[in-house]
Amino acid sequence: MSSSRTRTTQIFLASTLYGTATLAAALDAGAFAEADRRILLVSNNAGIPETTPAPDEMPGFDALRGRFDDVVSWNATIAPHHPSGWSPRPDDVPLWERHLRLAWGLGDDDIEIAVESIQVNPALALCQIFTGVPVEVYADGLMSYGPTRNRIDPLIGTRVRRLLHLDLVPGLRPLLLTEFGVAPEIVPAEAFLKVLGELADAHDVAAGVPSVEAPALLLGQYLSALGLISAAEEEALHLRMMRGAVRLGHTRLVFKPHPTAPAQWSRAMEAQAAELGAELTVLDAGVLTAPVLAEVLYQRMRPALVVGCFSTALLTASAFYGLPVARVGTETLLERLTPFENSNRVPVTLVDALVPDLDDRDAVTSGGVAAVAPDGLNELVTAVGFAMQPKIYPELRPVAERYLATRLTAGTWRYFKRRRLTSLGLPGGVPEQFAFLPRSAAVRRVARRAKALRRVGRR
Repeated sequence: MSSSRTRTTQIFLASTLYGTATLAAALDAGAFAEADRRILLVSNNAGIPETTPAPDEMPGFDALRGRFDDVVSWNATIAPHHPSGWSPRPDDVPLWERHLRLAWGLGDDDIEIAVESIQVNPALALCQIFTGVPVEVYADGLMSYGPTRNRIDPLIGTRVRRLLHLDLVPGLRPLLLTEFGVAPEIVPAEAFLKVLGELADAHDVAAGVPSVEAPALLLGQYLSALGLISAAEEEALHLRMMRGAVRLGHTRLVFKPHPTAPAQWSRAMEAQAAELGAELTVLDAGVLTAPVLAEVLYQRMRPALVVGCFSTALLTASAFYGLPVARVGTETLLERLTPFENSNRVPVTLVDALVPDLDDRDAVTSGGVAAVAPDGLNELVTAVGFAMQPKIYPELRPVAERYLATRLTAGTWRYFKRRRLTSLGLPGGVPEQFAFLPRSAAVRRVARRAKALRRVGRR
């Protein structure tokens, strides 16, 4: 009597080269079981995918290609829909699974999938189509330390077996998906660094990165496109990065703009550099044929300082490369982020709490970031996470109350909003007997009248 074994196919969804590198490192480290076939499903989530290279079109991708048997485009699969805005109608799910099994040659294979950002499309759509299959989630940034941004259907959340993440803040426990009891698992730093080394040594990367030794590397994020600050404020933020770096004695500067950032920002920086007597290299389309990861620049240039706002790359620079780092603008963003549950809040909080301010010369020159999470950081992130998503994480209330009752100081107040604490009945909010005031129409009328009179008095 003959027996046949069902084939296993693993599908890895990636929308960034950084995420693809994380998957490659996890595979190299043996984090995934053996499979008969491995498919890299590439999704280009840019606002206009036709004008932005997909991960498999980025310099260095060929160095990662060998980990997968096939590379498939999600954009082409669901065209003309956009990956971020499309998901199958419930009644169409069986049809879509049948279609994908035929289109990708899956047959009757057992399927396992690994996705990023499971709470949104395209990851959510893929999990919906392949009903009942086991799911692994991998995280390629600081958001893994924060709460799940949306409530996930238990039919999907209970299928998640692990959260694979980089140990960007040693000693800090991720909150993501803990509502389903998902255990975090660290992707070894050694495996990740090895993969990044392959990327940096790839011919199409090495030939394109200019030779600048030990510069101050300035990281742009295009925050105004996310509606976090205005374009003028972001341009001023870049100039502040430059002036701060020069004050610290750095005269060789490299600016890595976001790939879709306006070109005029670079021109303003060039004019400022001339005034400061600094040498500036802008890694735009005139220098690089395609964007490269900041981590590639760390290996090719070995920066003397890395400056940014709240980019994950600040923590990779410090945790994995031992480079000095500095931040700018986090105070403004903590004040501006709306709503309170904005998923960028925990990344901004972590960078603000861990990375020294660019104007703090002593902290920046001493190296800045601690080797392990400082005392109270886990409790801070838990308190912020509960305030962001109290309905998803009600069990975190005691930790949040304890933190706010004992550690709410002038230095930690900026991570919270009094109105939010009041609405949740947490320490630091308006006392209960006065809680009616913000909701009182009469009080609001008096306040508006007082403001109007104050404006008249100033004229």
